Amino acid sequence: MPKPALRLPPLRLLANIALTFLVGGIGGVVFSWLHIPAGWLIGSMTMVAAAALAGRTMVIPRRLTQVIFIFIGVSLGAVVTPETLQGMGTWPLSVAVMVVAIAFISILSSGYLRYVHGWGTTASLLASAPGALSQVMVMAAELKLDMRAIAVVQTVRVMVISVALPLGLTMLGLVSLDAPTVGGPFNPDLIGELAILIGVSAAAGVIFQRFHFPGGLLFGAMLCSGALHGSGLIHAVMPWWAVNAAMLALGCVTGARFTNTSMRMFLNFLGAALGSLAVSVVVAALFIAILVVGTELRVADVSIAFAPGAVDVMMVLALALSLDPVYIGAHHLARIVVISLAIPIVSHWSMRHERLPPAPPPPVRKVPFDD
Repeated sequence: MPKPALRLPPLRLLANIALTFLVGGIGGVVFSWLHIPAGWLIGSMTMVAAAALAGRTMVIPRRLTQVIFIFIGVSLGAVVTPETLQGMGTWPLSVAVMVVAIAFISILSSGYLRYVHGWGTTASLLASAPGALSQVMVMAAELKLDMRAIAVVQTVRVMVISVALPLGLTMLGLVSLDAPTVGGPFNPDLIGELAILIGVSAAAGVIFQRFHFPGGLLFGAMLCSGALHGSGLIHAVMPWWAVNAAMLALGCVTGARFTNTSMRMFLNFLGAALGSLAVSVVVAALFIAILVVGTELRVADVSIAFAPGAVDVMMVLALALSLDPVYIGAHHLARIVVISLAIPIVSHWSMRHERLPPAPPPPVRKVPFDD
């Protein structure tokens, strides 16, 4: 979705940022009060998206978004212990199954968009790519495709999965009904360790980003924090209120993607978005069932790991639902690496075939006639 223009007078920009956090904060508080799983994330995301579609300018600056990713990465790594690393021997099979699932999701969802809604091959492939929204939008701009249509389909999928998946897992009794408290109490005695944890993890995230590592800020901070906690060098964790604030802020970032999207445009592409989402969910559910039946992995962990949603949101759901962030993080990291490598190759190949001129008719052979 086209990013909201940030070339605003400073006071106007600050007012819009404050409004975004106010709307998101109201949603987060209400959803958390209702004991909805991941309420801080889902509530802020829903309310900010609704305000954006209603015509309000919802804005979270890029620099602030980067800080949010680092805080989330630090929080995810803080739950790593040596025990969470046990059972990693089964992950290669799980990752392989997920890669196959990605291929089927992309092919079948893009086929739905082509044959049901008449989309072009390349646009349907980009809209169906499960995740990697930034890479998808860059490629769509480079190939001069309809960015708004692709962005609506991608963003609606992220929103619906982010809201429906934790609620569905709760209704099936696979996660706790009560939204768990993440993070821990603020311990003044460990403030030095906490400062070291944040500083080193932030530096790792920046390094990963500089080397164009997919999801570098989040995964770099997470891996560094996980290494420090898993080795026992650091015991400090992010305060619970800081973790909740980061989840709320991420919800604002996701919901703000609907800024500058009119309700009419949104409704025009809603059918395509929901239809392709339904195809993606059915395919993902089939592969989840196959994997769960053949292994001892938990249904909730596999569901979040295989969900075709945004990486950052899925990782926060893992944190908020007290699932295994190491297992889920490994799968989403593999997913965005595969998609990031495949998108340029598949898109350019598809565009070349879409632009090929029709084959000339075969030459007419003259048949001699007997006089």
